[in-house]
Amino acid sequence: MRPEEERRCAGLSPFELKHKLVQLATDRGERMMLNAGRGNPNWVALEPRHAWLELGLFAMAESERAALAPGFGGAPRRPGMSGRFADFVGARRGVPGIELLEKGVAYARDRLDIEPDALLDEFAGAVLGDHYPYPMRMLAHAERIVAAFLADALFAGAPPAGRLELFAVEGATAAITYIFGSLAQAGLLEKGDRIALGTPIFTPYLEVPKLSDYELTELEVIQDEALNWQYPDTELDKLLDPGIKAFFLVNPSNPTSVALDARSAARIGEIVRSARPDLVIITDDVYATFADGFRTIAAAAPQNTILVYSWSKFWGATGWRLGVIGLHEDNAFDRRIAALPEAVRARHRRRYGSIALQPERLKLIDRMVADSRAVGLNHTAGLSSPQQAQMALFALHWLLDAERGYQRAAKEIVRRRFEKLCAHAGIPAPRDPHFVYYYATLDIPALAGVRYGEAFARWLTAEHEPIDFVVRLAEEKSVVLMDGGGFEAPRMSVRVSLANLPDEAYARIGEAIGELLADYHREWKARSGN
Repeated sequence: MRPEEERRCAGLSPFELKHKLVQLATDRGERMMLNAGRGNPNWVALEPRHAWLELGLFAMAESERAALAPGFGGAPRRPGMSGRFADFVGARRGVPGIELLEKGVAYARDRLDIEPDALLDEFAGAVLGDHYPYPMRMLAHAERIVAAFLADALFAGAPPAGRLELFAVEGATAAITYIFGSLAQAGLLEKGDRIALGTPIFTPYLEVPKLSDYELTELEVIQDEALNWQYPDTELDKLLDPGIKAFFLVNPSNPTSVALDARSAARIGEIVRSARPDLVIITDDVYATFADGFRTIAAAAPQNTILVYSWSKFWGATGWRLGVIGLHEDNAFDRRIAALPEAVRARHRRRYGSIALQPERLKLIDRMVADSRAVGLNHTAGLSSPQQAQMALFALHWLLDAERGYQRAAKEIVRRRFEKLCAHAGIPAPRDPHFVYYYATLDIPALAGVRYGEAFARWLTAEHEPIDFVVRLAEEKSVVLMDGGGFEAPRMSVRVSLANLPDEAYARIGEAIGELLADYHREWKARSGN
């Protein structure tokens, strides 16, 4: 690719640029392309999927018991369902998924006080998918199970007092769409408002606030590479500015794959309590389950945080589109909405008057549900019930795994790939307790300076377009990586997904990075006479 074309492509989203890189890599037909640009994992959590399929067989048997006519099942009947379920699992001992189902129902009964007949009735109806989800926000027992999972996985088993209310949605990206839409409708974010973004950050999150729907002004709160990608206090102190209406971060971060440390979380909590009780915090915690002892920022500022979690990465479920939005039942957003000027509350009465007798009192999370279906179609809102059944089974899979065997295995997969990448690229593999290994962000100019000297590193960035390294990596080595600069990571850095390729691929990617850097170095020596 010529420099002028690279300059044109530099304005593309890294995901759109990646499509061009894939084309460049596949044009070189003599070797297989390695695409480490996507974040979807190449593994699948088997047991909770087996459990979902077995639940489907039980639900089918229940529907057939209530058949209306040949070929037409009926709605399962709750009375006696737990006894029939006991017979079902007893007859299928040893079948994959049965143990999770049986123990999951017992866990819900013993730990969450959910009556088995009621849970099985919800589960059977959910997996059959024969009626609209109700409650629309989230099925009642699925919400309690998922809330228990979040309390354990995202709050290290010690959530703040009070209930976390959940809205089941189609993955984290849908969650962010609904959150921004409803904050704008509520008047908590208005066009021209300033919001802070914790950068580097997932590229679409840089792009959404700029859309004509919102027209928000962005301020970056920047992680420091020298601090292992933590936020310096000087950056977090930007949130003290009352002109900053919201702070949006990914934790653990994407692309740098680092969890917020306790110092930073405490500082944010202190800022909210002391100076910014009006600050909106939005946290996407999708990679949290790869971290040890993770504590979401919602633990430090529970009343000011909108929490997002997705099942896509940890359980290999990007195609399932499973996510939740969580808000504390006693939150700053509902109080602020209640205190808005009468003209704004009148607008809210007009918007939500068809679905609530006192629409101005409608909670923010319920507004998200309604807004997700343009209000008028609120009665058909909600994530499909079969998806919610699988979500609840994923949550039970975590809750029943007291030894965290699945988590350790998932973490080992990405850590092992990281070490292969580093070893073959000639990079030390740092051990940081906050690093979750899902991605690796490699600062190519910094690596160039360490390996060949600062004069070469300066030449590399001065004489080449920022995307030249990823372009040549695709063209010459058939390796596709993401341009880190598009995530507001350092110029000419690259993001490597450690999740979506076999282990041995990362050795070749590391070698390709080292080889290309050596090629640049030879070019520099030839031009400079060094």
